[in-house]
Amino acid sequence: MSETIFSKIIRREIPAEIVYEDDDILAFRDINGQAPTHVLFIPKRPIATLNDLGDDDANLVGRLVLAATRYAKAQGFAEDGYRCVINCNRDGGQSVYHIHLHVLAGRQLSWPPG
Repeated sequence: MSETIFSKIIRREIPAEIVYEDDDILAFRDINGQAPTHVLFIPKRPIATLNDLGDDDANLVGRLVLAATRYAKAQGFAEDGYRCVINCNRDGGQSVYHIHLHVLAGRQLSWPPG
């Protein structure tokens, strides 16, 4: 996998407003937020797209989702609601090729997104 901005954030070469971290996952505020709360949860191990996941990644992806739900509860917006999105490849809206889970909250979200 090629170098991404997320790899540089993980190595602390680029600043980010980090809101969660454990041994395998990092979460930080999106610099181009689409909602009052817009946080990205990423695995520290680079995986380019959802298509690159294997059976051995199931635990990591589950932990990514659980970290996001714990964050939503801790920040107090879980009951009002939030959206979790993982984009895959160009037509799916992926712009950084390191899987990432978007957590959006803080306003009524419509569908389609916008």
